[in-house]
Amino acid sequence: MDRFVWTSGLLELGETLVVQQRGVRLCDGEEKLKFDSGVLLLSTHRLIWRDQKNHECCIAIPLSQIIFIEEQAAGIGKSAKIVVHLHPASSNKEPGPFQSSKYSYIKLSFKEHGQIEFYRRLSEEITQRRWENMPTGQAMQVNKNPQAGRIRAVGIVGIERKLEEKRKETDKNISEAKEMVELSKSIANKIKEKQGDITEDETIRFKSYLLSMGIANPVTRETYGSGTHYHMQLAKQLAGILQTPLEERGGIMSLTEVYCLVNRARGLELLSPEDLVNACKMLESLKLPLRLRLFDSGVMVIELQSHNEEEMVASALETVSEKGSLTADEFAKLVGMSVLLAKERLLLAEKMGHLCRDDSVEGLRFYPNLFLTQS
Repeated sequence: MDRFVWTSGLLELGETLVVQQRGVRLCDGEEKLKFDSGVLLLSTHRLIWRDQKNHECCIAIPLSQIIFIEEQAAGIGKSAKIVVHLHPASSNKEPGPFQSSKYSYIKLSFKEHGQIEFYRRLSEEITQRRWENMPTGQAMQVNKNPQAGRIRAVGIVGIERKLEEKRKETDKNISEAKEMVELSKSIANKIKEKQGDITEDETIRFKSYLLSMGIANPVTRETYGSGTHYHMQLAKQLAGILQTPLEERGGIMSLTEVYCLVNRARGLELLSPEDLVNACKMLESLKLPLRLRLFDSGVMVIELQSHNEEEMVASALETVSEKGSLTADEFAKLVGMSVLLAKERLLLAEKMGHLCRDDSVEGLRFYPNLFLTQS
């Protein structure tokens, strides 16, 4: 910890913010410190830690001080960590929270996850060494050691380690590819064995086969943390997997249906209802082709941006007019949607004055509004 210096937290000329993560604790080696919960920022030049409660408490360390980094997995009651091994502090370093330390490394403890993405970005910055391109006159306090900032895992050992990682990754991909091939053969054989048209039941089963393939790389808290960045990435992934199902269902789905569909595709990486709602709230602000809509009754749905409300109401009026009157159950069967969405569509048509209701002991029934059509 004696390598850290006090800072205002403002980025200097030529310095760019790369990534940030909340809920990070700083440890001096194996010792826990008062720097318990803060925001960790990675720039092209520094690691910056700012206390979440006291923003004036802000410290930084140049990336050139880092020798190499390593991951430390989470355990029972323990957060995942990144261990940062450091060069000795320079003699002319600026004032900081500690004057000396018996450890040559620090630990970054990620209490709100996000360590996977942070580790990846930090590794990239150490490798690229972008701080060396800093304009003259704006240089930051760095270690003059010419070996500063280099990763230790170089040479034959480093190459062998990288090759071993690539081999494991390739073996995993081959194994997954074999499963996908077997699955595709199974689907193809079922279609080939069928002489006539495929029944509706078989179509549903066919879609379930496709859905069982799941999402190849689901967005998780371990990868992107637990803040806004996580929900933004999740919203983008939701837009990618929901567009086709929405088009097949007339452009609208209840949030309950979306929740079941998405978690089925994600496999073991299940989403909480709260995370799903927070991600869906960002769909429109991110200019994605979907949006979250809240009906007057409190029912939330996901719909396509191209979904036309007037066409939806006109279609409902036409269907009710053809039958004379309809309940939500009857309307749902005719148009092929859930009873919940069918009722909301009828209520919306009523709100716009195209339908009227008869609420009796037999239930809620909707009729065309003859006051508009017959005068």
